[in-house]
Amino acid sequence: LRDLGHADIIIDPGFGFGKTLEHNYELLSGLENFRIFGCPILVGVSRKSMIQKLLQIDAGAALNGSIVLQTVAMMKGAAIIRTHDVKETAESVRLLKALSIY
Repeated sequence: LRDLGHADIIIDPGFGFGKTLEHNYELLSGLENFRIFGCPILVGVSRKSMIQKLLQIDAGAALNGSIVLQTVAMMKGAAIIRTHDVKETAESVRLLKALSIY
């Protein structure tokens, strides 16, 4: 893409799209491997079925799971988080920054 003149490239692994529960967790577990491309990594796991199915809850009860997985994603290199819960996610970002992790 860079050779074609595209400068603004974002890596989005596409959590949930055509993947099994196991695929999604494997993808998150190895998220840092996408850093090799030198582009920002976008993660959108907020209230996804990968949380609901594992915890056997509905989307309305998935806040804690969303924050945990988003925090893991940030610790593994995610630069952009797509979330339903902006206030709670911003708080987790502030905490990670205070720890010099993000």
